[in-house]
Amino acid sequence: MKEWESNIRRVEPYVPGEQPKISDVIKLNTNENPYPPSPAVKEAAKKLNINDCRLYPDPEVSDLTGAIAEFYGVDKDQVFVGVGSDDVISMCFLTFFNSDKPILFPNISYSFYSVWADLYRIPYEKQPLDKDFKINPSDYYKDNGGVIFPNPNAPTGLYMELDAVEDIIRHNQDVVVIIDEAYIDFGGKSAMDFVNKYENVMVVQTFSKSRSMAGMRIGYAIANKALIKALNDVKFSFNSYTMNRTSIAYGVASINDNEYFEKCVNKIIETREAAKKSLTELGFSFPDSKSNFIFATHKSVPAKEIFEKLKEKHIFVRYFNQPIIDNYLRITVGTDEEMSKLMDALKEIVA
Repeated sequence: MKEWESNIRRVEPYVPGEQPKISDVIKLNTNENPYPPSPAVKEAAKKLNINDCRLYPDPEVSDLTGAIAEFYGVDKDQVFVGVGSDDVISMCFLTFFNSDKPILFPNISYSFYSVWADLYRIPYEKQPLDKDFKINPSDYYKDNGGVIFPNPNAPTGLYMELDAVEDIIRHNQDVVVIIDEAYIDFGGKSAMDFVNKYENVMVVQTFSKSRSMAGMRIGYAIANKALIKALNDVKFSFNSYTMNRTSIAYGVASINDNEYFEKCVNKIIETREAAKKSLTELGFSFPDSKSNFIFATHKSVPAKEIFEKLKEKHIFVRYFNQPIIDNYLRITVGTDEEMSKLMDALKEIVA
């Protein structure tokens, strides 16, 4: 090894779901919304002035933080935005998890958590889910340097009731507790009320799933003003202009169209529940998903075999080749038509 090679920071990177290079596919592998963004976003696009691209965007992202604050009924200074919730959570790791004690998160969860911890040299311990894939709050009673977990969890789709969430918070009031709610709009109740009740709680959400804007990369965190200021201090030490003008304009338009948002979410929930019935009839079982995906295993046909045969039919779902969950498939909820084609394909495969 050359001298300079020894100074390279090496991490095992996060591997996102496959993005097919062909167009004739049913793409149910990355939890994208099957419906377009709000029509208000299209109108916002028409109003964009291409000449403004020569100008830097507002570093404080005031229009978007203001719109998010109004939507949730919080102060503008309680909102932080970033390039997708991945960027927001990465900044949270860098900002809040700086003790010598390990941070805690579930062993079956969003796999980016361990990547960020390794990248920033943060010690961590994964807490095992129980046999039903549920988080046990008592596993988080131990001494630690911070806590993060998704609710609903990914890739299981399971939602944890707010009394259990608060149980974890109550036992961790000396560290920052981050609740990753990327999928909360598809089931359950947000922990947003805990933000003003506990000064150490932060809730992170995204426009990528329920607002059909994965391509715009908009994520946000809500917390007390001290936590948000700390996040902004780190952001401005890293990159002053994280949000571009287009994303800001589209984000404002999207969050101001609540009627479309609710209509779209409700449609996905209806399709999800119908898909659960169809999958059960085909011999699949799964945790009771409250997200926009279903985490399913078949009674007799291995998940990897189903995954590969679906791919041959140009239907993409997500397969995780890792212990405990290597016989499960994560199936994004698509349109009714897409789910019908999926079920037809599965009938052939598992017959």
